[in-house]
Amino acid sequence: MGNGVKVGADQVGQLSGSLKGCNFALLTNPTGIDSEFRSTIEVCASIKGAKLSAFFACEHGLRNELQAGVKFEDHIDEEYGLPVYSLYGENRVPTAQSLQGLDAVVFDIQDLGVRFYTYLSTLVYVMSACAEHGVRLIVLDRPNPLGGHRVEGGLLHDDFHSMVGAWRMPVLSGMTIGEFARLVNAQAEKKCELEVIPLQGWRRSMEYTATGLPWIMPSPNMPTIDTVRIYGGNCLFEGTNLSEGRGTTRPFELIGAPWLDHRRLCDTLNALEVPGVRYHPVTFTPTFQKHAGELCQGVYTYVTDKEGFHSVESGLTMLHHIVAMHPNEFEWRGSEDGKTFIDILSGSDEVRLRIAEPEALKDIAASWRKQSRDWEEAREIYLLYED
Repeated sequence: MGNGVKVGADQVGQLSGSLKGCNFALLTNPTGIDSEFRSTIEVCASIKGAKLSAFFACEHGLRNELQAGVKFEDHIDEEYGLPVYSLYGENRVPTAQSLQGLDAVVFDIQDLGVRFYTYLSTLVYVMSACAEHGVRLIVLDRPNPLGGHRVEGGLLHDDFHSMVGAWRMPVLSGMTIGEFARLVNAQAEKKCELEVIPLQGWRRSMEYTATGLPWIMPSPNMPTIDTVRIYGGNCLFEGTNLSEGRGTTRPFELIGAPWLDHRRLCDTLNALEVPGVRYHPVTFTPTFQKHAGELCQGVYTYVTDKEGFHSVESGLTMLHHIVAMHPNEFEWRGSEDGKTFIDILSGSDEVRLRIAEPEALKDIAASWRKQSRDWEEAREIYLLYED
């Protein structure tokens, strides 16, 4: 299909060999499909000589049935009659009980290569549990939707680990999920027995649209590759009292609030000639979450040059100017664990403490570019694919 790119789930022979004689669990969601649209659940359930005994499910649920932030508990899957262990409820890490009797866990989820997209954190937690309890982990690799070169943002600081950031990495990793697993395992204090079943035919220069693979929404508010391209920067607005477009058909591409002077903001931003982007004034009314049912004055982030566009700096630039324009209306949001949400999203308290300063935007952006370069060098030995 398409350009001949095959995902890990297509390598049924290799997977069957790896699971021979195993009692195993599968961690997946609807993005777990092969290049012919067959679900990884179906693939794993049909493997002869191995027994699929349980599922693990992360944020949004096994069937992608839940909105962002909705917790859920262990339950029985109605279709297969197997236990589904929740990793987005009381437990974020697989328990000893859920891993008891398992020889392996298979992980197959389409990630975005973005630090605060919680699937990466779940992978880190699963690796830790597998290492602790002597369970093998098999990661079925998938493309990074933005390709394998795009690295952006500052590194997560040690005191700011959370479900939206579980590893010291930049906002955009520039790695596939299999490559990231290799890096984490090498750097972890206790290593698991890890196998990555690689992609075939994928090159680092490929965005998802070039692979020919079907795009299945990784979560309810990630409908298209356009959303993914914007997400790394505009997700910062989740840490504010502005709507990030949830409850609209253009989540993250739309940013706004009832009080935003959106025309003035767009004029200011466009005058800066931020590479690869135009900011356009719009109005929208979210149907849920922040400002639900209220008319918002908003900004549409329109990417004009995807090669030149840098989502993290674009989002940071917008945030800086909104704080400057609306010091009385703008607010930071709190977080469940007592930390301000912007801190755990951005990776430190620097954005919250400094973003209003005239020189802050230039200083933070320069620092983050340096940290991104450091990451690019550090990740090199774990990469599996070339151009």
